[in-house]
Amino acid sequence: MIPQFKNRFEKLGFDELSPIQSAVYEPLKNGDSVLGLAPTGSGKTLGFVVPVLERLAPGQGIQAIIIAPSQELAMQSTNVTRSFATLVDLKVTSITGGANVKRQLEQLKKHPEVVVGTPGRILNLIEDRKLKTHDVQTVIIDEADDLLDGETFDTVRTILQNVPSEVQLGFFSATETPILAELQKWFGTPVTRIDVRDIDHTQGEVRHGLLEVGNLKKAGMLGKLTSVKQFKALVFFNHVGSLQQTKSWLTHHHVPVATLSANQRQTERQKALTDFRLGRVKLLLSTDVAARGLDIAKLPAVVNFDLPSTAIDYTHRVGRTGRMGEPGQVVNFGDDHDLRDLKRLLKDTDYQLVPVYYQDHRLSTSFKKPSQSINSDQTIVAEAKVAGEVQTDPTAMQPASRKPRVKAALPEPTKKKKGHNKHSKRKGMRHKREQENN
Repeated sequence: MIPQFKNRFEKLGFDELSPIQSAVYEPLKNGDSVLGLAPTGSGKTLGFVVPVLERLAPGQGIQAIIIAPSQELAMQSTNVTRSFATLVDLKVTSITGGANVKRQLEQLKKHPEVVVGTPGRILNLIEDRKLKTHDVQTVIIDEADDLLDGETFDTVRTILQNVPSEVQLGFFSATETPILAELQKWFGTPVTRIDVRDIDHTQGEVRHGLLEVGNLKKAGMLGKLTSVKQFKALVFFNHVGSLQQTKSWLTHHHVPVATLSANQRQTERQKALTDFRLGRVKLLLSTDVAARGLDIAKLPAVVNFDLPSTAIDYTHRVGRTGRMGEPGQVVNFGDDHDLRDLKRLLKDTDYQLVPVYYQDHRLSTSFKKPSQSINSDQTIVAEAKVAGEVQTDPTAMQPASRKPRVKAALPEPTKKKKGHNKHSKRKGMRHKREQENN
């Protein structure tokens, strides 16, 4: 590692390279194509940024492209890459979907050596002949298991068809999918597999809790968790509709939150992340757009408001906490049926799922029953006070001194005199008139 980068590492507080950084450094610097597999939060970004930058020369056009699955991850990778690139006079430009295209084109006119972006925007600019790729010597596909799936797989392949055939490829991921075993078949170049997942212990201790709560009470429980000391959480939802509904409930109950979803503008998403990182809000509600690669320093907790449908999704979500040796907490919401399904989903993993309970403004693994210290007589007094019928004499609580209540006698109903109604009166007057007429 060149001295400038080594000094930068030390200023960041790193005493030594992580397993993935150490394992891929020489192959990448030598120009080999690699597949790097390492746990979440193990330093994969710096693992490929440092050796790739050491191969580049200032003023020689775009020589490296880094592809990320989301705007947030692309911007994060841009910041990390730029912090090292400026040390060796290299320029880095970010081009992502949802951002201002004209501004990005102006940045490209400054002839950067590194471009970081999302696949759709990169391909669009290549096809519009705005992004020149004839000098590209390295392409990094970050979160490869995600990018090489569905529609983005074809987009990535098309991008690679527009760069020189001898280009160096780097694939990085925390989880493995079948496509990663067929990289040479699809991309036509030998790829060295480097897997450090079994030897990497950079992740801190993370507790995985099961909090039983019904769907209608999830928002209320989320609000209660904000009263836990030093609680701050990235909260995952499966659907934007559920996210927005929960946001409305929390806002109505004066719980400050920020949201992150694909249908927001980039400026809104960036502000939400900034507010969350700076502690202005305790909850960041997000879809899986934030599940991959996003690095939030010392994030205490992740909450799965909606449980993920696959073990891979679970791995990436919970990987946002417990990064680089920091402790973390995962809280999974669901009813009894949901939590049983989650256990079955993760039965082949190493996650230890344990029940957790919210009591007295804290999370605990043991349920504490309400205090039973008051006796029955005190209970009677408490109930009587609520009804407004308690006596101040303590002897009134003793059963022997209680006087039996005498039921008050009801007055006898008054009997009406016979013939003393309007009908009998009229009959009598009629009889009198008849006698007078006679």
